[in-house]
Amino acid sequence: MLKYRLIFGTLMTVFFIAVVVLDGWMDGSLTASAADDKQLQGTLLGILIVLLAVPVQLEISKLAATNNLKIFTPFSTIASTLLATSWYWQQLINVPLHIYLLFLLAFVLMGLLLYQYLLYGTSGVLANCGANYFSVVYLGLLSSFVLAIRIKFGPWPLLMFVFVVKCADIGAYAAGSLFGKHKFSPNISPGKTWEGMAGAVVVAMIVAVVFAVTCDTIKMAWWLAAAFGFCFAFIGQFGDLAESMLKRDAKQKDSAHNVPGFGGILDVIDSPLLAAPFAYLFFMYSF
Repeated sequence: MLKYRLIFGTLMTVFFIAVVVLDGWMDGSLTASAADDKQLQGTLLGILIVLLAVPVQLEISKLAATNNLKIFTPFSTIASTLLATSWYWQQLINVPLHIYLLFLLAFVLMGLLLYQYLLYGTSGVLANCGANYFSVVYLGLLSSFVLAIRIKFGPWPLLMFVFVVKCADIGAYAAGSLFGKHKFSPNISPGKTWEGMAGAVVVAMIVAVVFAVTCDTIKMAWWLAAAFGFCFAFIGQFGDLAESMLKRDAKQKDSAHNVPGFGGILDVIDSPLLAAPFAYLFFMYSF
């Protein structure tokens, strides 16, 4: 397990950094703030999010199926990608973001009802439509803030956010394995401990401060970066617990077996996924 975590964790890290850096180089925001750059931004990251939407929706579909819930995968995948790329389309169309989101969410609901009627009639309407709407919002709306951070604030704040949250996961895993005794949330994730949480906080604060003092484009005082690390160590762990609730309900240890050592793709992105809206809010009032 640890061997595969190290190998595939390193490969995924290198790949993600390459995508974000190349994306920033292509649109000129790598060495300047994204807000000052007028080019179309976040194209590569948007493509990556769209490509990940398909397997993640399949993972959610398998979790839902254990409770006899049907995820309309073709529809929910398209809907979640349109929602996830909301900020990207704002660079191309002259429609206010809130109008785009409100009408998209309304059309998604109507589309789900039509899909349900055509394929399943009146059997399990609330359960199926509710599960599908949740999958679209959970994946689409939350991941839209990842792209929003990239477009609004640039590649380095995005890397800072993702690294803080994922390094907190590593700190929690390492400290919990070595010193863990007191359970953090035994009903949801028995493996999590307060000692692991302490490790997550320490690692997250160090990583955040390193980004703040070494990256010129991240205009954040070291003490504010430390506060960022402290907060997002907890928020990231909450995101992990949220996904654990889904797996616990489905009586599954992992969302899938697509990533050796980690489980499914959802097991990899769960913590930054839920933390992304809070990170956008933090950056909005910090920069």
